[in-house]
Amino acid sequence: MPVNTRLATLTDVDVLAVLEKQYLNDELSSTGGNLEGQSFSRAELIELVNQHWIMLAEDKGQIIGYVIAGRWSFFEAWPIYRNLLNRLSKIGAGASDEFRSLTKQNSCQYGPIWVNSQYRGQGVFEALVKALSHEIRAHFRYMVTFIAEENERSFAAHTRKASMQVLDYFSFSGRDYYLMAALTE
Repeated sequence: MPVNTRLATLTDVDVLAVLEKQYLNDELSSTGGNLEGQSFSRAELIELVNQHWIMLAEDKGQIIGYVIAGRWSFFEAWPIYRNLLNRLSKIGAGASDEFRSLTKQNSCQYGPIWVNSQYRGQGVFEALVKALSHEIRAHFRYMVTFIAEENERSFAAHTRKASMQVLDYFSFSGRDYYLMAALTE
């Protein structure tokens, strides 16, 4: 299926806010575990649209998926991201050659990503990641994210379809996560 992607605009914020509330735990509930996702407020979505990136996938004018990326200045207010940034500064020596130079300055936070369940397996995930990566590459060399250990579906999608590599494994607030990154080139 050909996928239409574009950057979100302020006119998309109300629809995105509804999708955030409606599908917050959609991906997570399918794992059978007790996972919780992160939801962005309308004000945060406006900031993301204005100063960061929200890439949309559409079919017949309807949003069927989106992925968010932002500078660390937006995300570091949350404790888990501060933990992640602290770990990021220690990765260098143990990382593969392509990730040795990964820093806060040359990377951004990637995610979350959501794809309507009716469109999964049709290339939407890959199209969103590719379009976002293309948009970000002028600003950052790396996209960094974390995925809960129990979220096997997301882990598989990110390693197989987004070429993300595991850089570290960490625990935070009683849960375990993979710290992952991908080149934007």
